[in-house]
Formats: sequence, structure tokens, C-alpha cells
Amino acid sequence: MEYGIYPGGVTGDDEGGLATGPADDPAKILAALRDLQGDGPFLVRGYRGFTDPGRPRPEAPQDVEQYAGEGRRLDLVVQYQSASGDVPGYLDFVRDTLRRHGPHIATLQITEEPNVAGIPTLDGYYPDVRRALVEGVVAARAEADRLGLDGLRVGFNTTPMFGPAAGFLAGLTELGGQPFLDALGYVGLDFFPDVFMPAPDPGAATAGLLEMHRDLMTSAGIPSSVPLHLTENGWPTGPDRTPERQAEVLDAVLGTVVRLSGDLGVGAYLHFALRDADSSRDGLFHRFGLLHDDYTPKPAFETYRGYTAGR
Repeated sequence: MEYGIYPGGVTGDDEGGLATGPADDPAKILAALRDLQGDGPFLVRGYRGFTDPGRPRPEAPQDVEQYAGEGRRLDLVVQYQSASGDVPGYLDFVRDTLRRHGPHIATLQITEEPNVAGIPTLDGYYPDVRRALVEGVVAARAEADRLGLDGLRVGFNTTPMFGPAAGFLAGLTELGGQPFLDALGYVGLDFFPDVFMPAPDPGAATAGLLEMHRDLMTSAGIPSSVPLHLTENGWPTGPDRTPERQAEVLDAVLGTVVRLSGDLGVGAYLHFALRDADSSRDGLFHRFGLLHDDYTPKPAFETYRGYTAGR
């Protein structure tokens, strides 16, 4: 199982806005990544956004490629945020991303949380997102093959899905058919036990979410050989959320992930995030970091380093 992290400070919230704070310090980020990485490979998560002409294209962190090297490779998310539903333009953006950054990319995620509607920072808000996802996976795989990037894995992610929403994966495989399944290198899951709803036992909650997601993949016809990647997971500090508890939750979650990784085919775990967006703010989305915004560590930093060192 591979490990990784999102190293930037900017964080999306649940209302379509962004939690921001002090600017990133690339030298301190690199030092922290080297410390976390240990002697093994490590994934560095970044986000590039496709939008319509005249709108800014988000990128977080800026110049993510500077954090690659020394055994670190990119887990790059190509977001689809076209209000006009410009799927052909998005496919060109995906191909261009591979041409620009391909040798540094280990995993390319097509769209971000496409099952979540109603929040403009997430791709499910935008028209034709399912088509963009399916065609994006196929186009990315074809372009990666054309460029000789045989080891690059192409996938997508969702949040946990309950009730009628549980059919999302099956809808994708029906829409994309065998070409989509043949191109698919992994399926991701963003999950945050005990953050948005109470979970007194985060380890048990993690086990349930992972087992459910693998079951949904199987029901959708996705082969068991396709790995499950945990693309975002974290627990913020703040009022009534102590740094000590953050470390306890991370240990419970990661211990469960490692224990179940063989049975459930977990291929990667990426933490969200390396540093707080703004350690002076009490908002839920400002303090997800393993480090404060001045790059001093919280106890959970050592907890995560213990897992990456013990692989």
C-alpha cells in the first residue's frame, strides 16, 4: 500500500468556498514531505481545475510538480468545473495535463467527488459530469499509453454513498461500458469518520465504509483487481477537537486500513492535509493539518510517520 498527502494550505469548505490562510512555504513543505516519506515512495496530491473561458482555473498547491522527486510522485486530480458542460474542452485539458506533467504522475484522478451536487467547489455541481468522468478516464488512458506512461494509473473518486445514491458507480459502468472498465486503474474514496457526523469508534466506521465501497464496486461490475484508493481522509483540530484526539483517530483509521488492505485491495492512502489552512481560525475546514500553519507538528504527524516508516 502506498502512502501520500495533500501538501497545500487551501481547503474547500461545504458551502462552495475556500478556507485559506498564510501562503505555502515550499521549503518547509519539502522538509516535511521528506520527513514523512522515510525511505519509501510517496504520493503528493494536487488539484488542477478545468473551467470555462474567462474564469480562473484553480490549482492547489501552486506548482505541485516542485514537490516531486526523491521517490515522490504526483497524485494529480483534474477537476471538471465547466458551467457550460464543455466535455470536449475538458478532455483536451486532461490530455494537456498528461503531456505537461506525465513523467511525474503516478495516479491521475478524473474529476473530484462527482457524486456530490450543490457545492460549486466539487465537480458534481456541474452539468454532464458523469460523461466527463467516463470519457475522461478513457481519454487519459489512451493518452498515457500514447506517451509511453505505462505505469500511470487513471481513476476517479467519490464520497461514501448511501440509499439511492449507491447506484452512482453502476451508472458509470453502464454509461462507459467495457472501454471504461478497461481503462480504469483504481477507484477512490474520500471519507472523514467522526468529522461531519459523530463516530465514537472511527476504526469500526472506517471498516464499514471500506467494505461498503468495495461491495458497491463489485455490484457495479468493477473487477476485484481494480484497487481501492483512499484519496482523502483527515480529522481537524479546533474547539473540542484536541490534537491528541486527532492522533488517536488517525491511528484508529490507519490501523483499520492496513489490517483490511489485503482483503479489500486497498492500493493507496492519502491524508488530508499536511498543514492547517489557518491555525488561528476555529472553523471546521481551517485546521485539518498534521502541522500547524507555521509547520510545527501536531502529535498526529508522528503517528502518520510511524505508519510510513513501518511499511
